[in-house]
Amino acid sequence: MLDGFGTSRWLTLLKWTGAIALAVFMSGPSLIVVPMSFSASDFLQFPPTELSLRWYQHFFSSLTWMDASRASLVVGVLTTALSVPIGIAAAYGVMSLSARMRIMVSALIVLPAIIPAILIAIGLFFVLARIGMVGSLSGLVLGHVALAIPVVFVVMSAAFSQFDFTQQKAARSLGATGWQAWRKVVLPQVSGSIAAASLLAFVTSLDEVVVAMFVASGEYTTLPKVMFTLLRDQIDPTIAVVSTLLLLIATLAVLVVLKKGKPVI
Repeated sequence: MLDGFGTSRWLTLLKWTGAIALAVFMSGPSLIVVPMSFSASDFLQFPPTELSLRWYQHFFSSLTWMDASRASLVVGVLTTALSVPIGIAAAYGVMSLSARMRIMVSALIVLPAIIPAILIAIGLFFVLARIGMVGSLSGLVLGHVALAIPVVFVVMSAAFSQFDFTQQKAARSLGATGWQAWRKVVLPQVSGSIAAASLLAFVTSLDEVVVAMFVASGEYTTLPKVMFTLLRDQIDPTIAVVSTLLLLIATLAVLVVLKKGKPVI
């Protein structure tokens, strides 16, 4: 019969086994593309029979892929710059509402993250088509901002829910202006969550494909759209190279978020 220590040890082992199994199940399909990106074959192959960097060289020397990478980075930065302040302001403002109103307003703000992205893309396409912004940088950024704001809002709502607003009131009572109280009292305590929200907003834009398929074109065609477009005509390991790089960026973002040491969701 197991004593308390033995039972605790088996429970810990069971938890770790379950966690590792879940991690393998969730990440396994994504990690398959990593060895495929180093294949020397002209086609996607797993496992690769011969290793080579030829497809990485092809990616970095291709004008099409480099233009798409540049467009994705520009759109991602602009999306982050717009969605983060809006999401922070929305999360901060919602905290002053009553419980019932907070639920209603929060549901409306996170709605774009709940409904299928194809519906947002179709609606955005028709709106932008009427004002002549389809294929423009601003139209694409607006679409990505609509998808990134809910991410920022959720992260910052969690941060503000743990913040003691009496500190801000105390600062105001001591003569600080609203901006001074925000900059010296609120901002330092939620800066980690802001950094996490910024990274997640950038990754949301970088990985987005549905809106880009409807809105992006020309010099503002993003990496995911180029990937899906080329998949219709040819399948070569360059697709795996791009997937590996996107996976690396997303992984680094998650590690930075976890390094902040505070729960953000």
